[in-house]
Amino acid sequence: MSEIKAASRYAKSLIDLAVEMNSLEDMRNDMVLIEQVIRKNSELEAVLGNPIIPLNKKAGILTNLFGSQVHKVTKTFMELVVSKGRSAILFETSKQFVVQYNKLKGIVTADVISAIELTEANRAEIVSLVKAQVGAKQVILREKVDPKLIGGFVLTVGDKQFDASISNSLNKLRKEFAQGVA
Repeated sequence: MSEIKAASRYAKSLIDLAVEMNSLEDMRNDMVLIEQVIRKNSELEAVLGNPIIPLNKKAGILTNLFGSQVHKVTKTFMELVVSKGRSAILFETSKQFVVQYNKLKGIVTADVISAIELTEANRAEIVSLVKAQVGAKQVILREKVDPKLIGGFVLTVGDKQFDASISNSLNKLRKEFAQGVA
């Protein structure tokens, strides 16, 4: 079974348990914390994925890092994953948990690349547009500035992209002129 598939199944089970125990928000915060810590510490990721390191050492490291900061179910889950020799998928499980949580709550992430920094009015308009188009309850906007766009923006939501940049318009015009001349 692939790592992502297994992590997705673990995440789904964990979400179901969190909903049942009425601790979904706490567990989401735990998974975000776990993801961030592992993402920032490549050595921790290497230790969790190393089959030579004894399971009790891995469990001890996780307990020292997260023990008092996470919900008891999260702590038990981490102990279970390590005891089954699956600590390598802890990072992917935390990511999958957040993905499934967002889907459950109707939260969508939109990436916006603009030529200049967006104003609050621009942000509000983009969020409103995304909510209307995809039926999201909440939109997380990730912004990036790229002066090469000249003007306008490129909006990506999931696998859909809307390119309203001036550089894209100029490229289209260039192609049209090239076809007309040839």
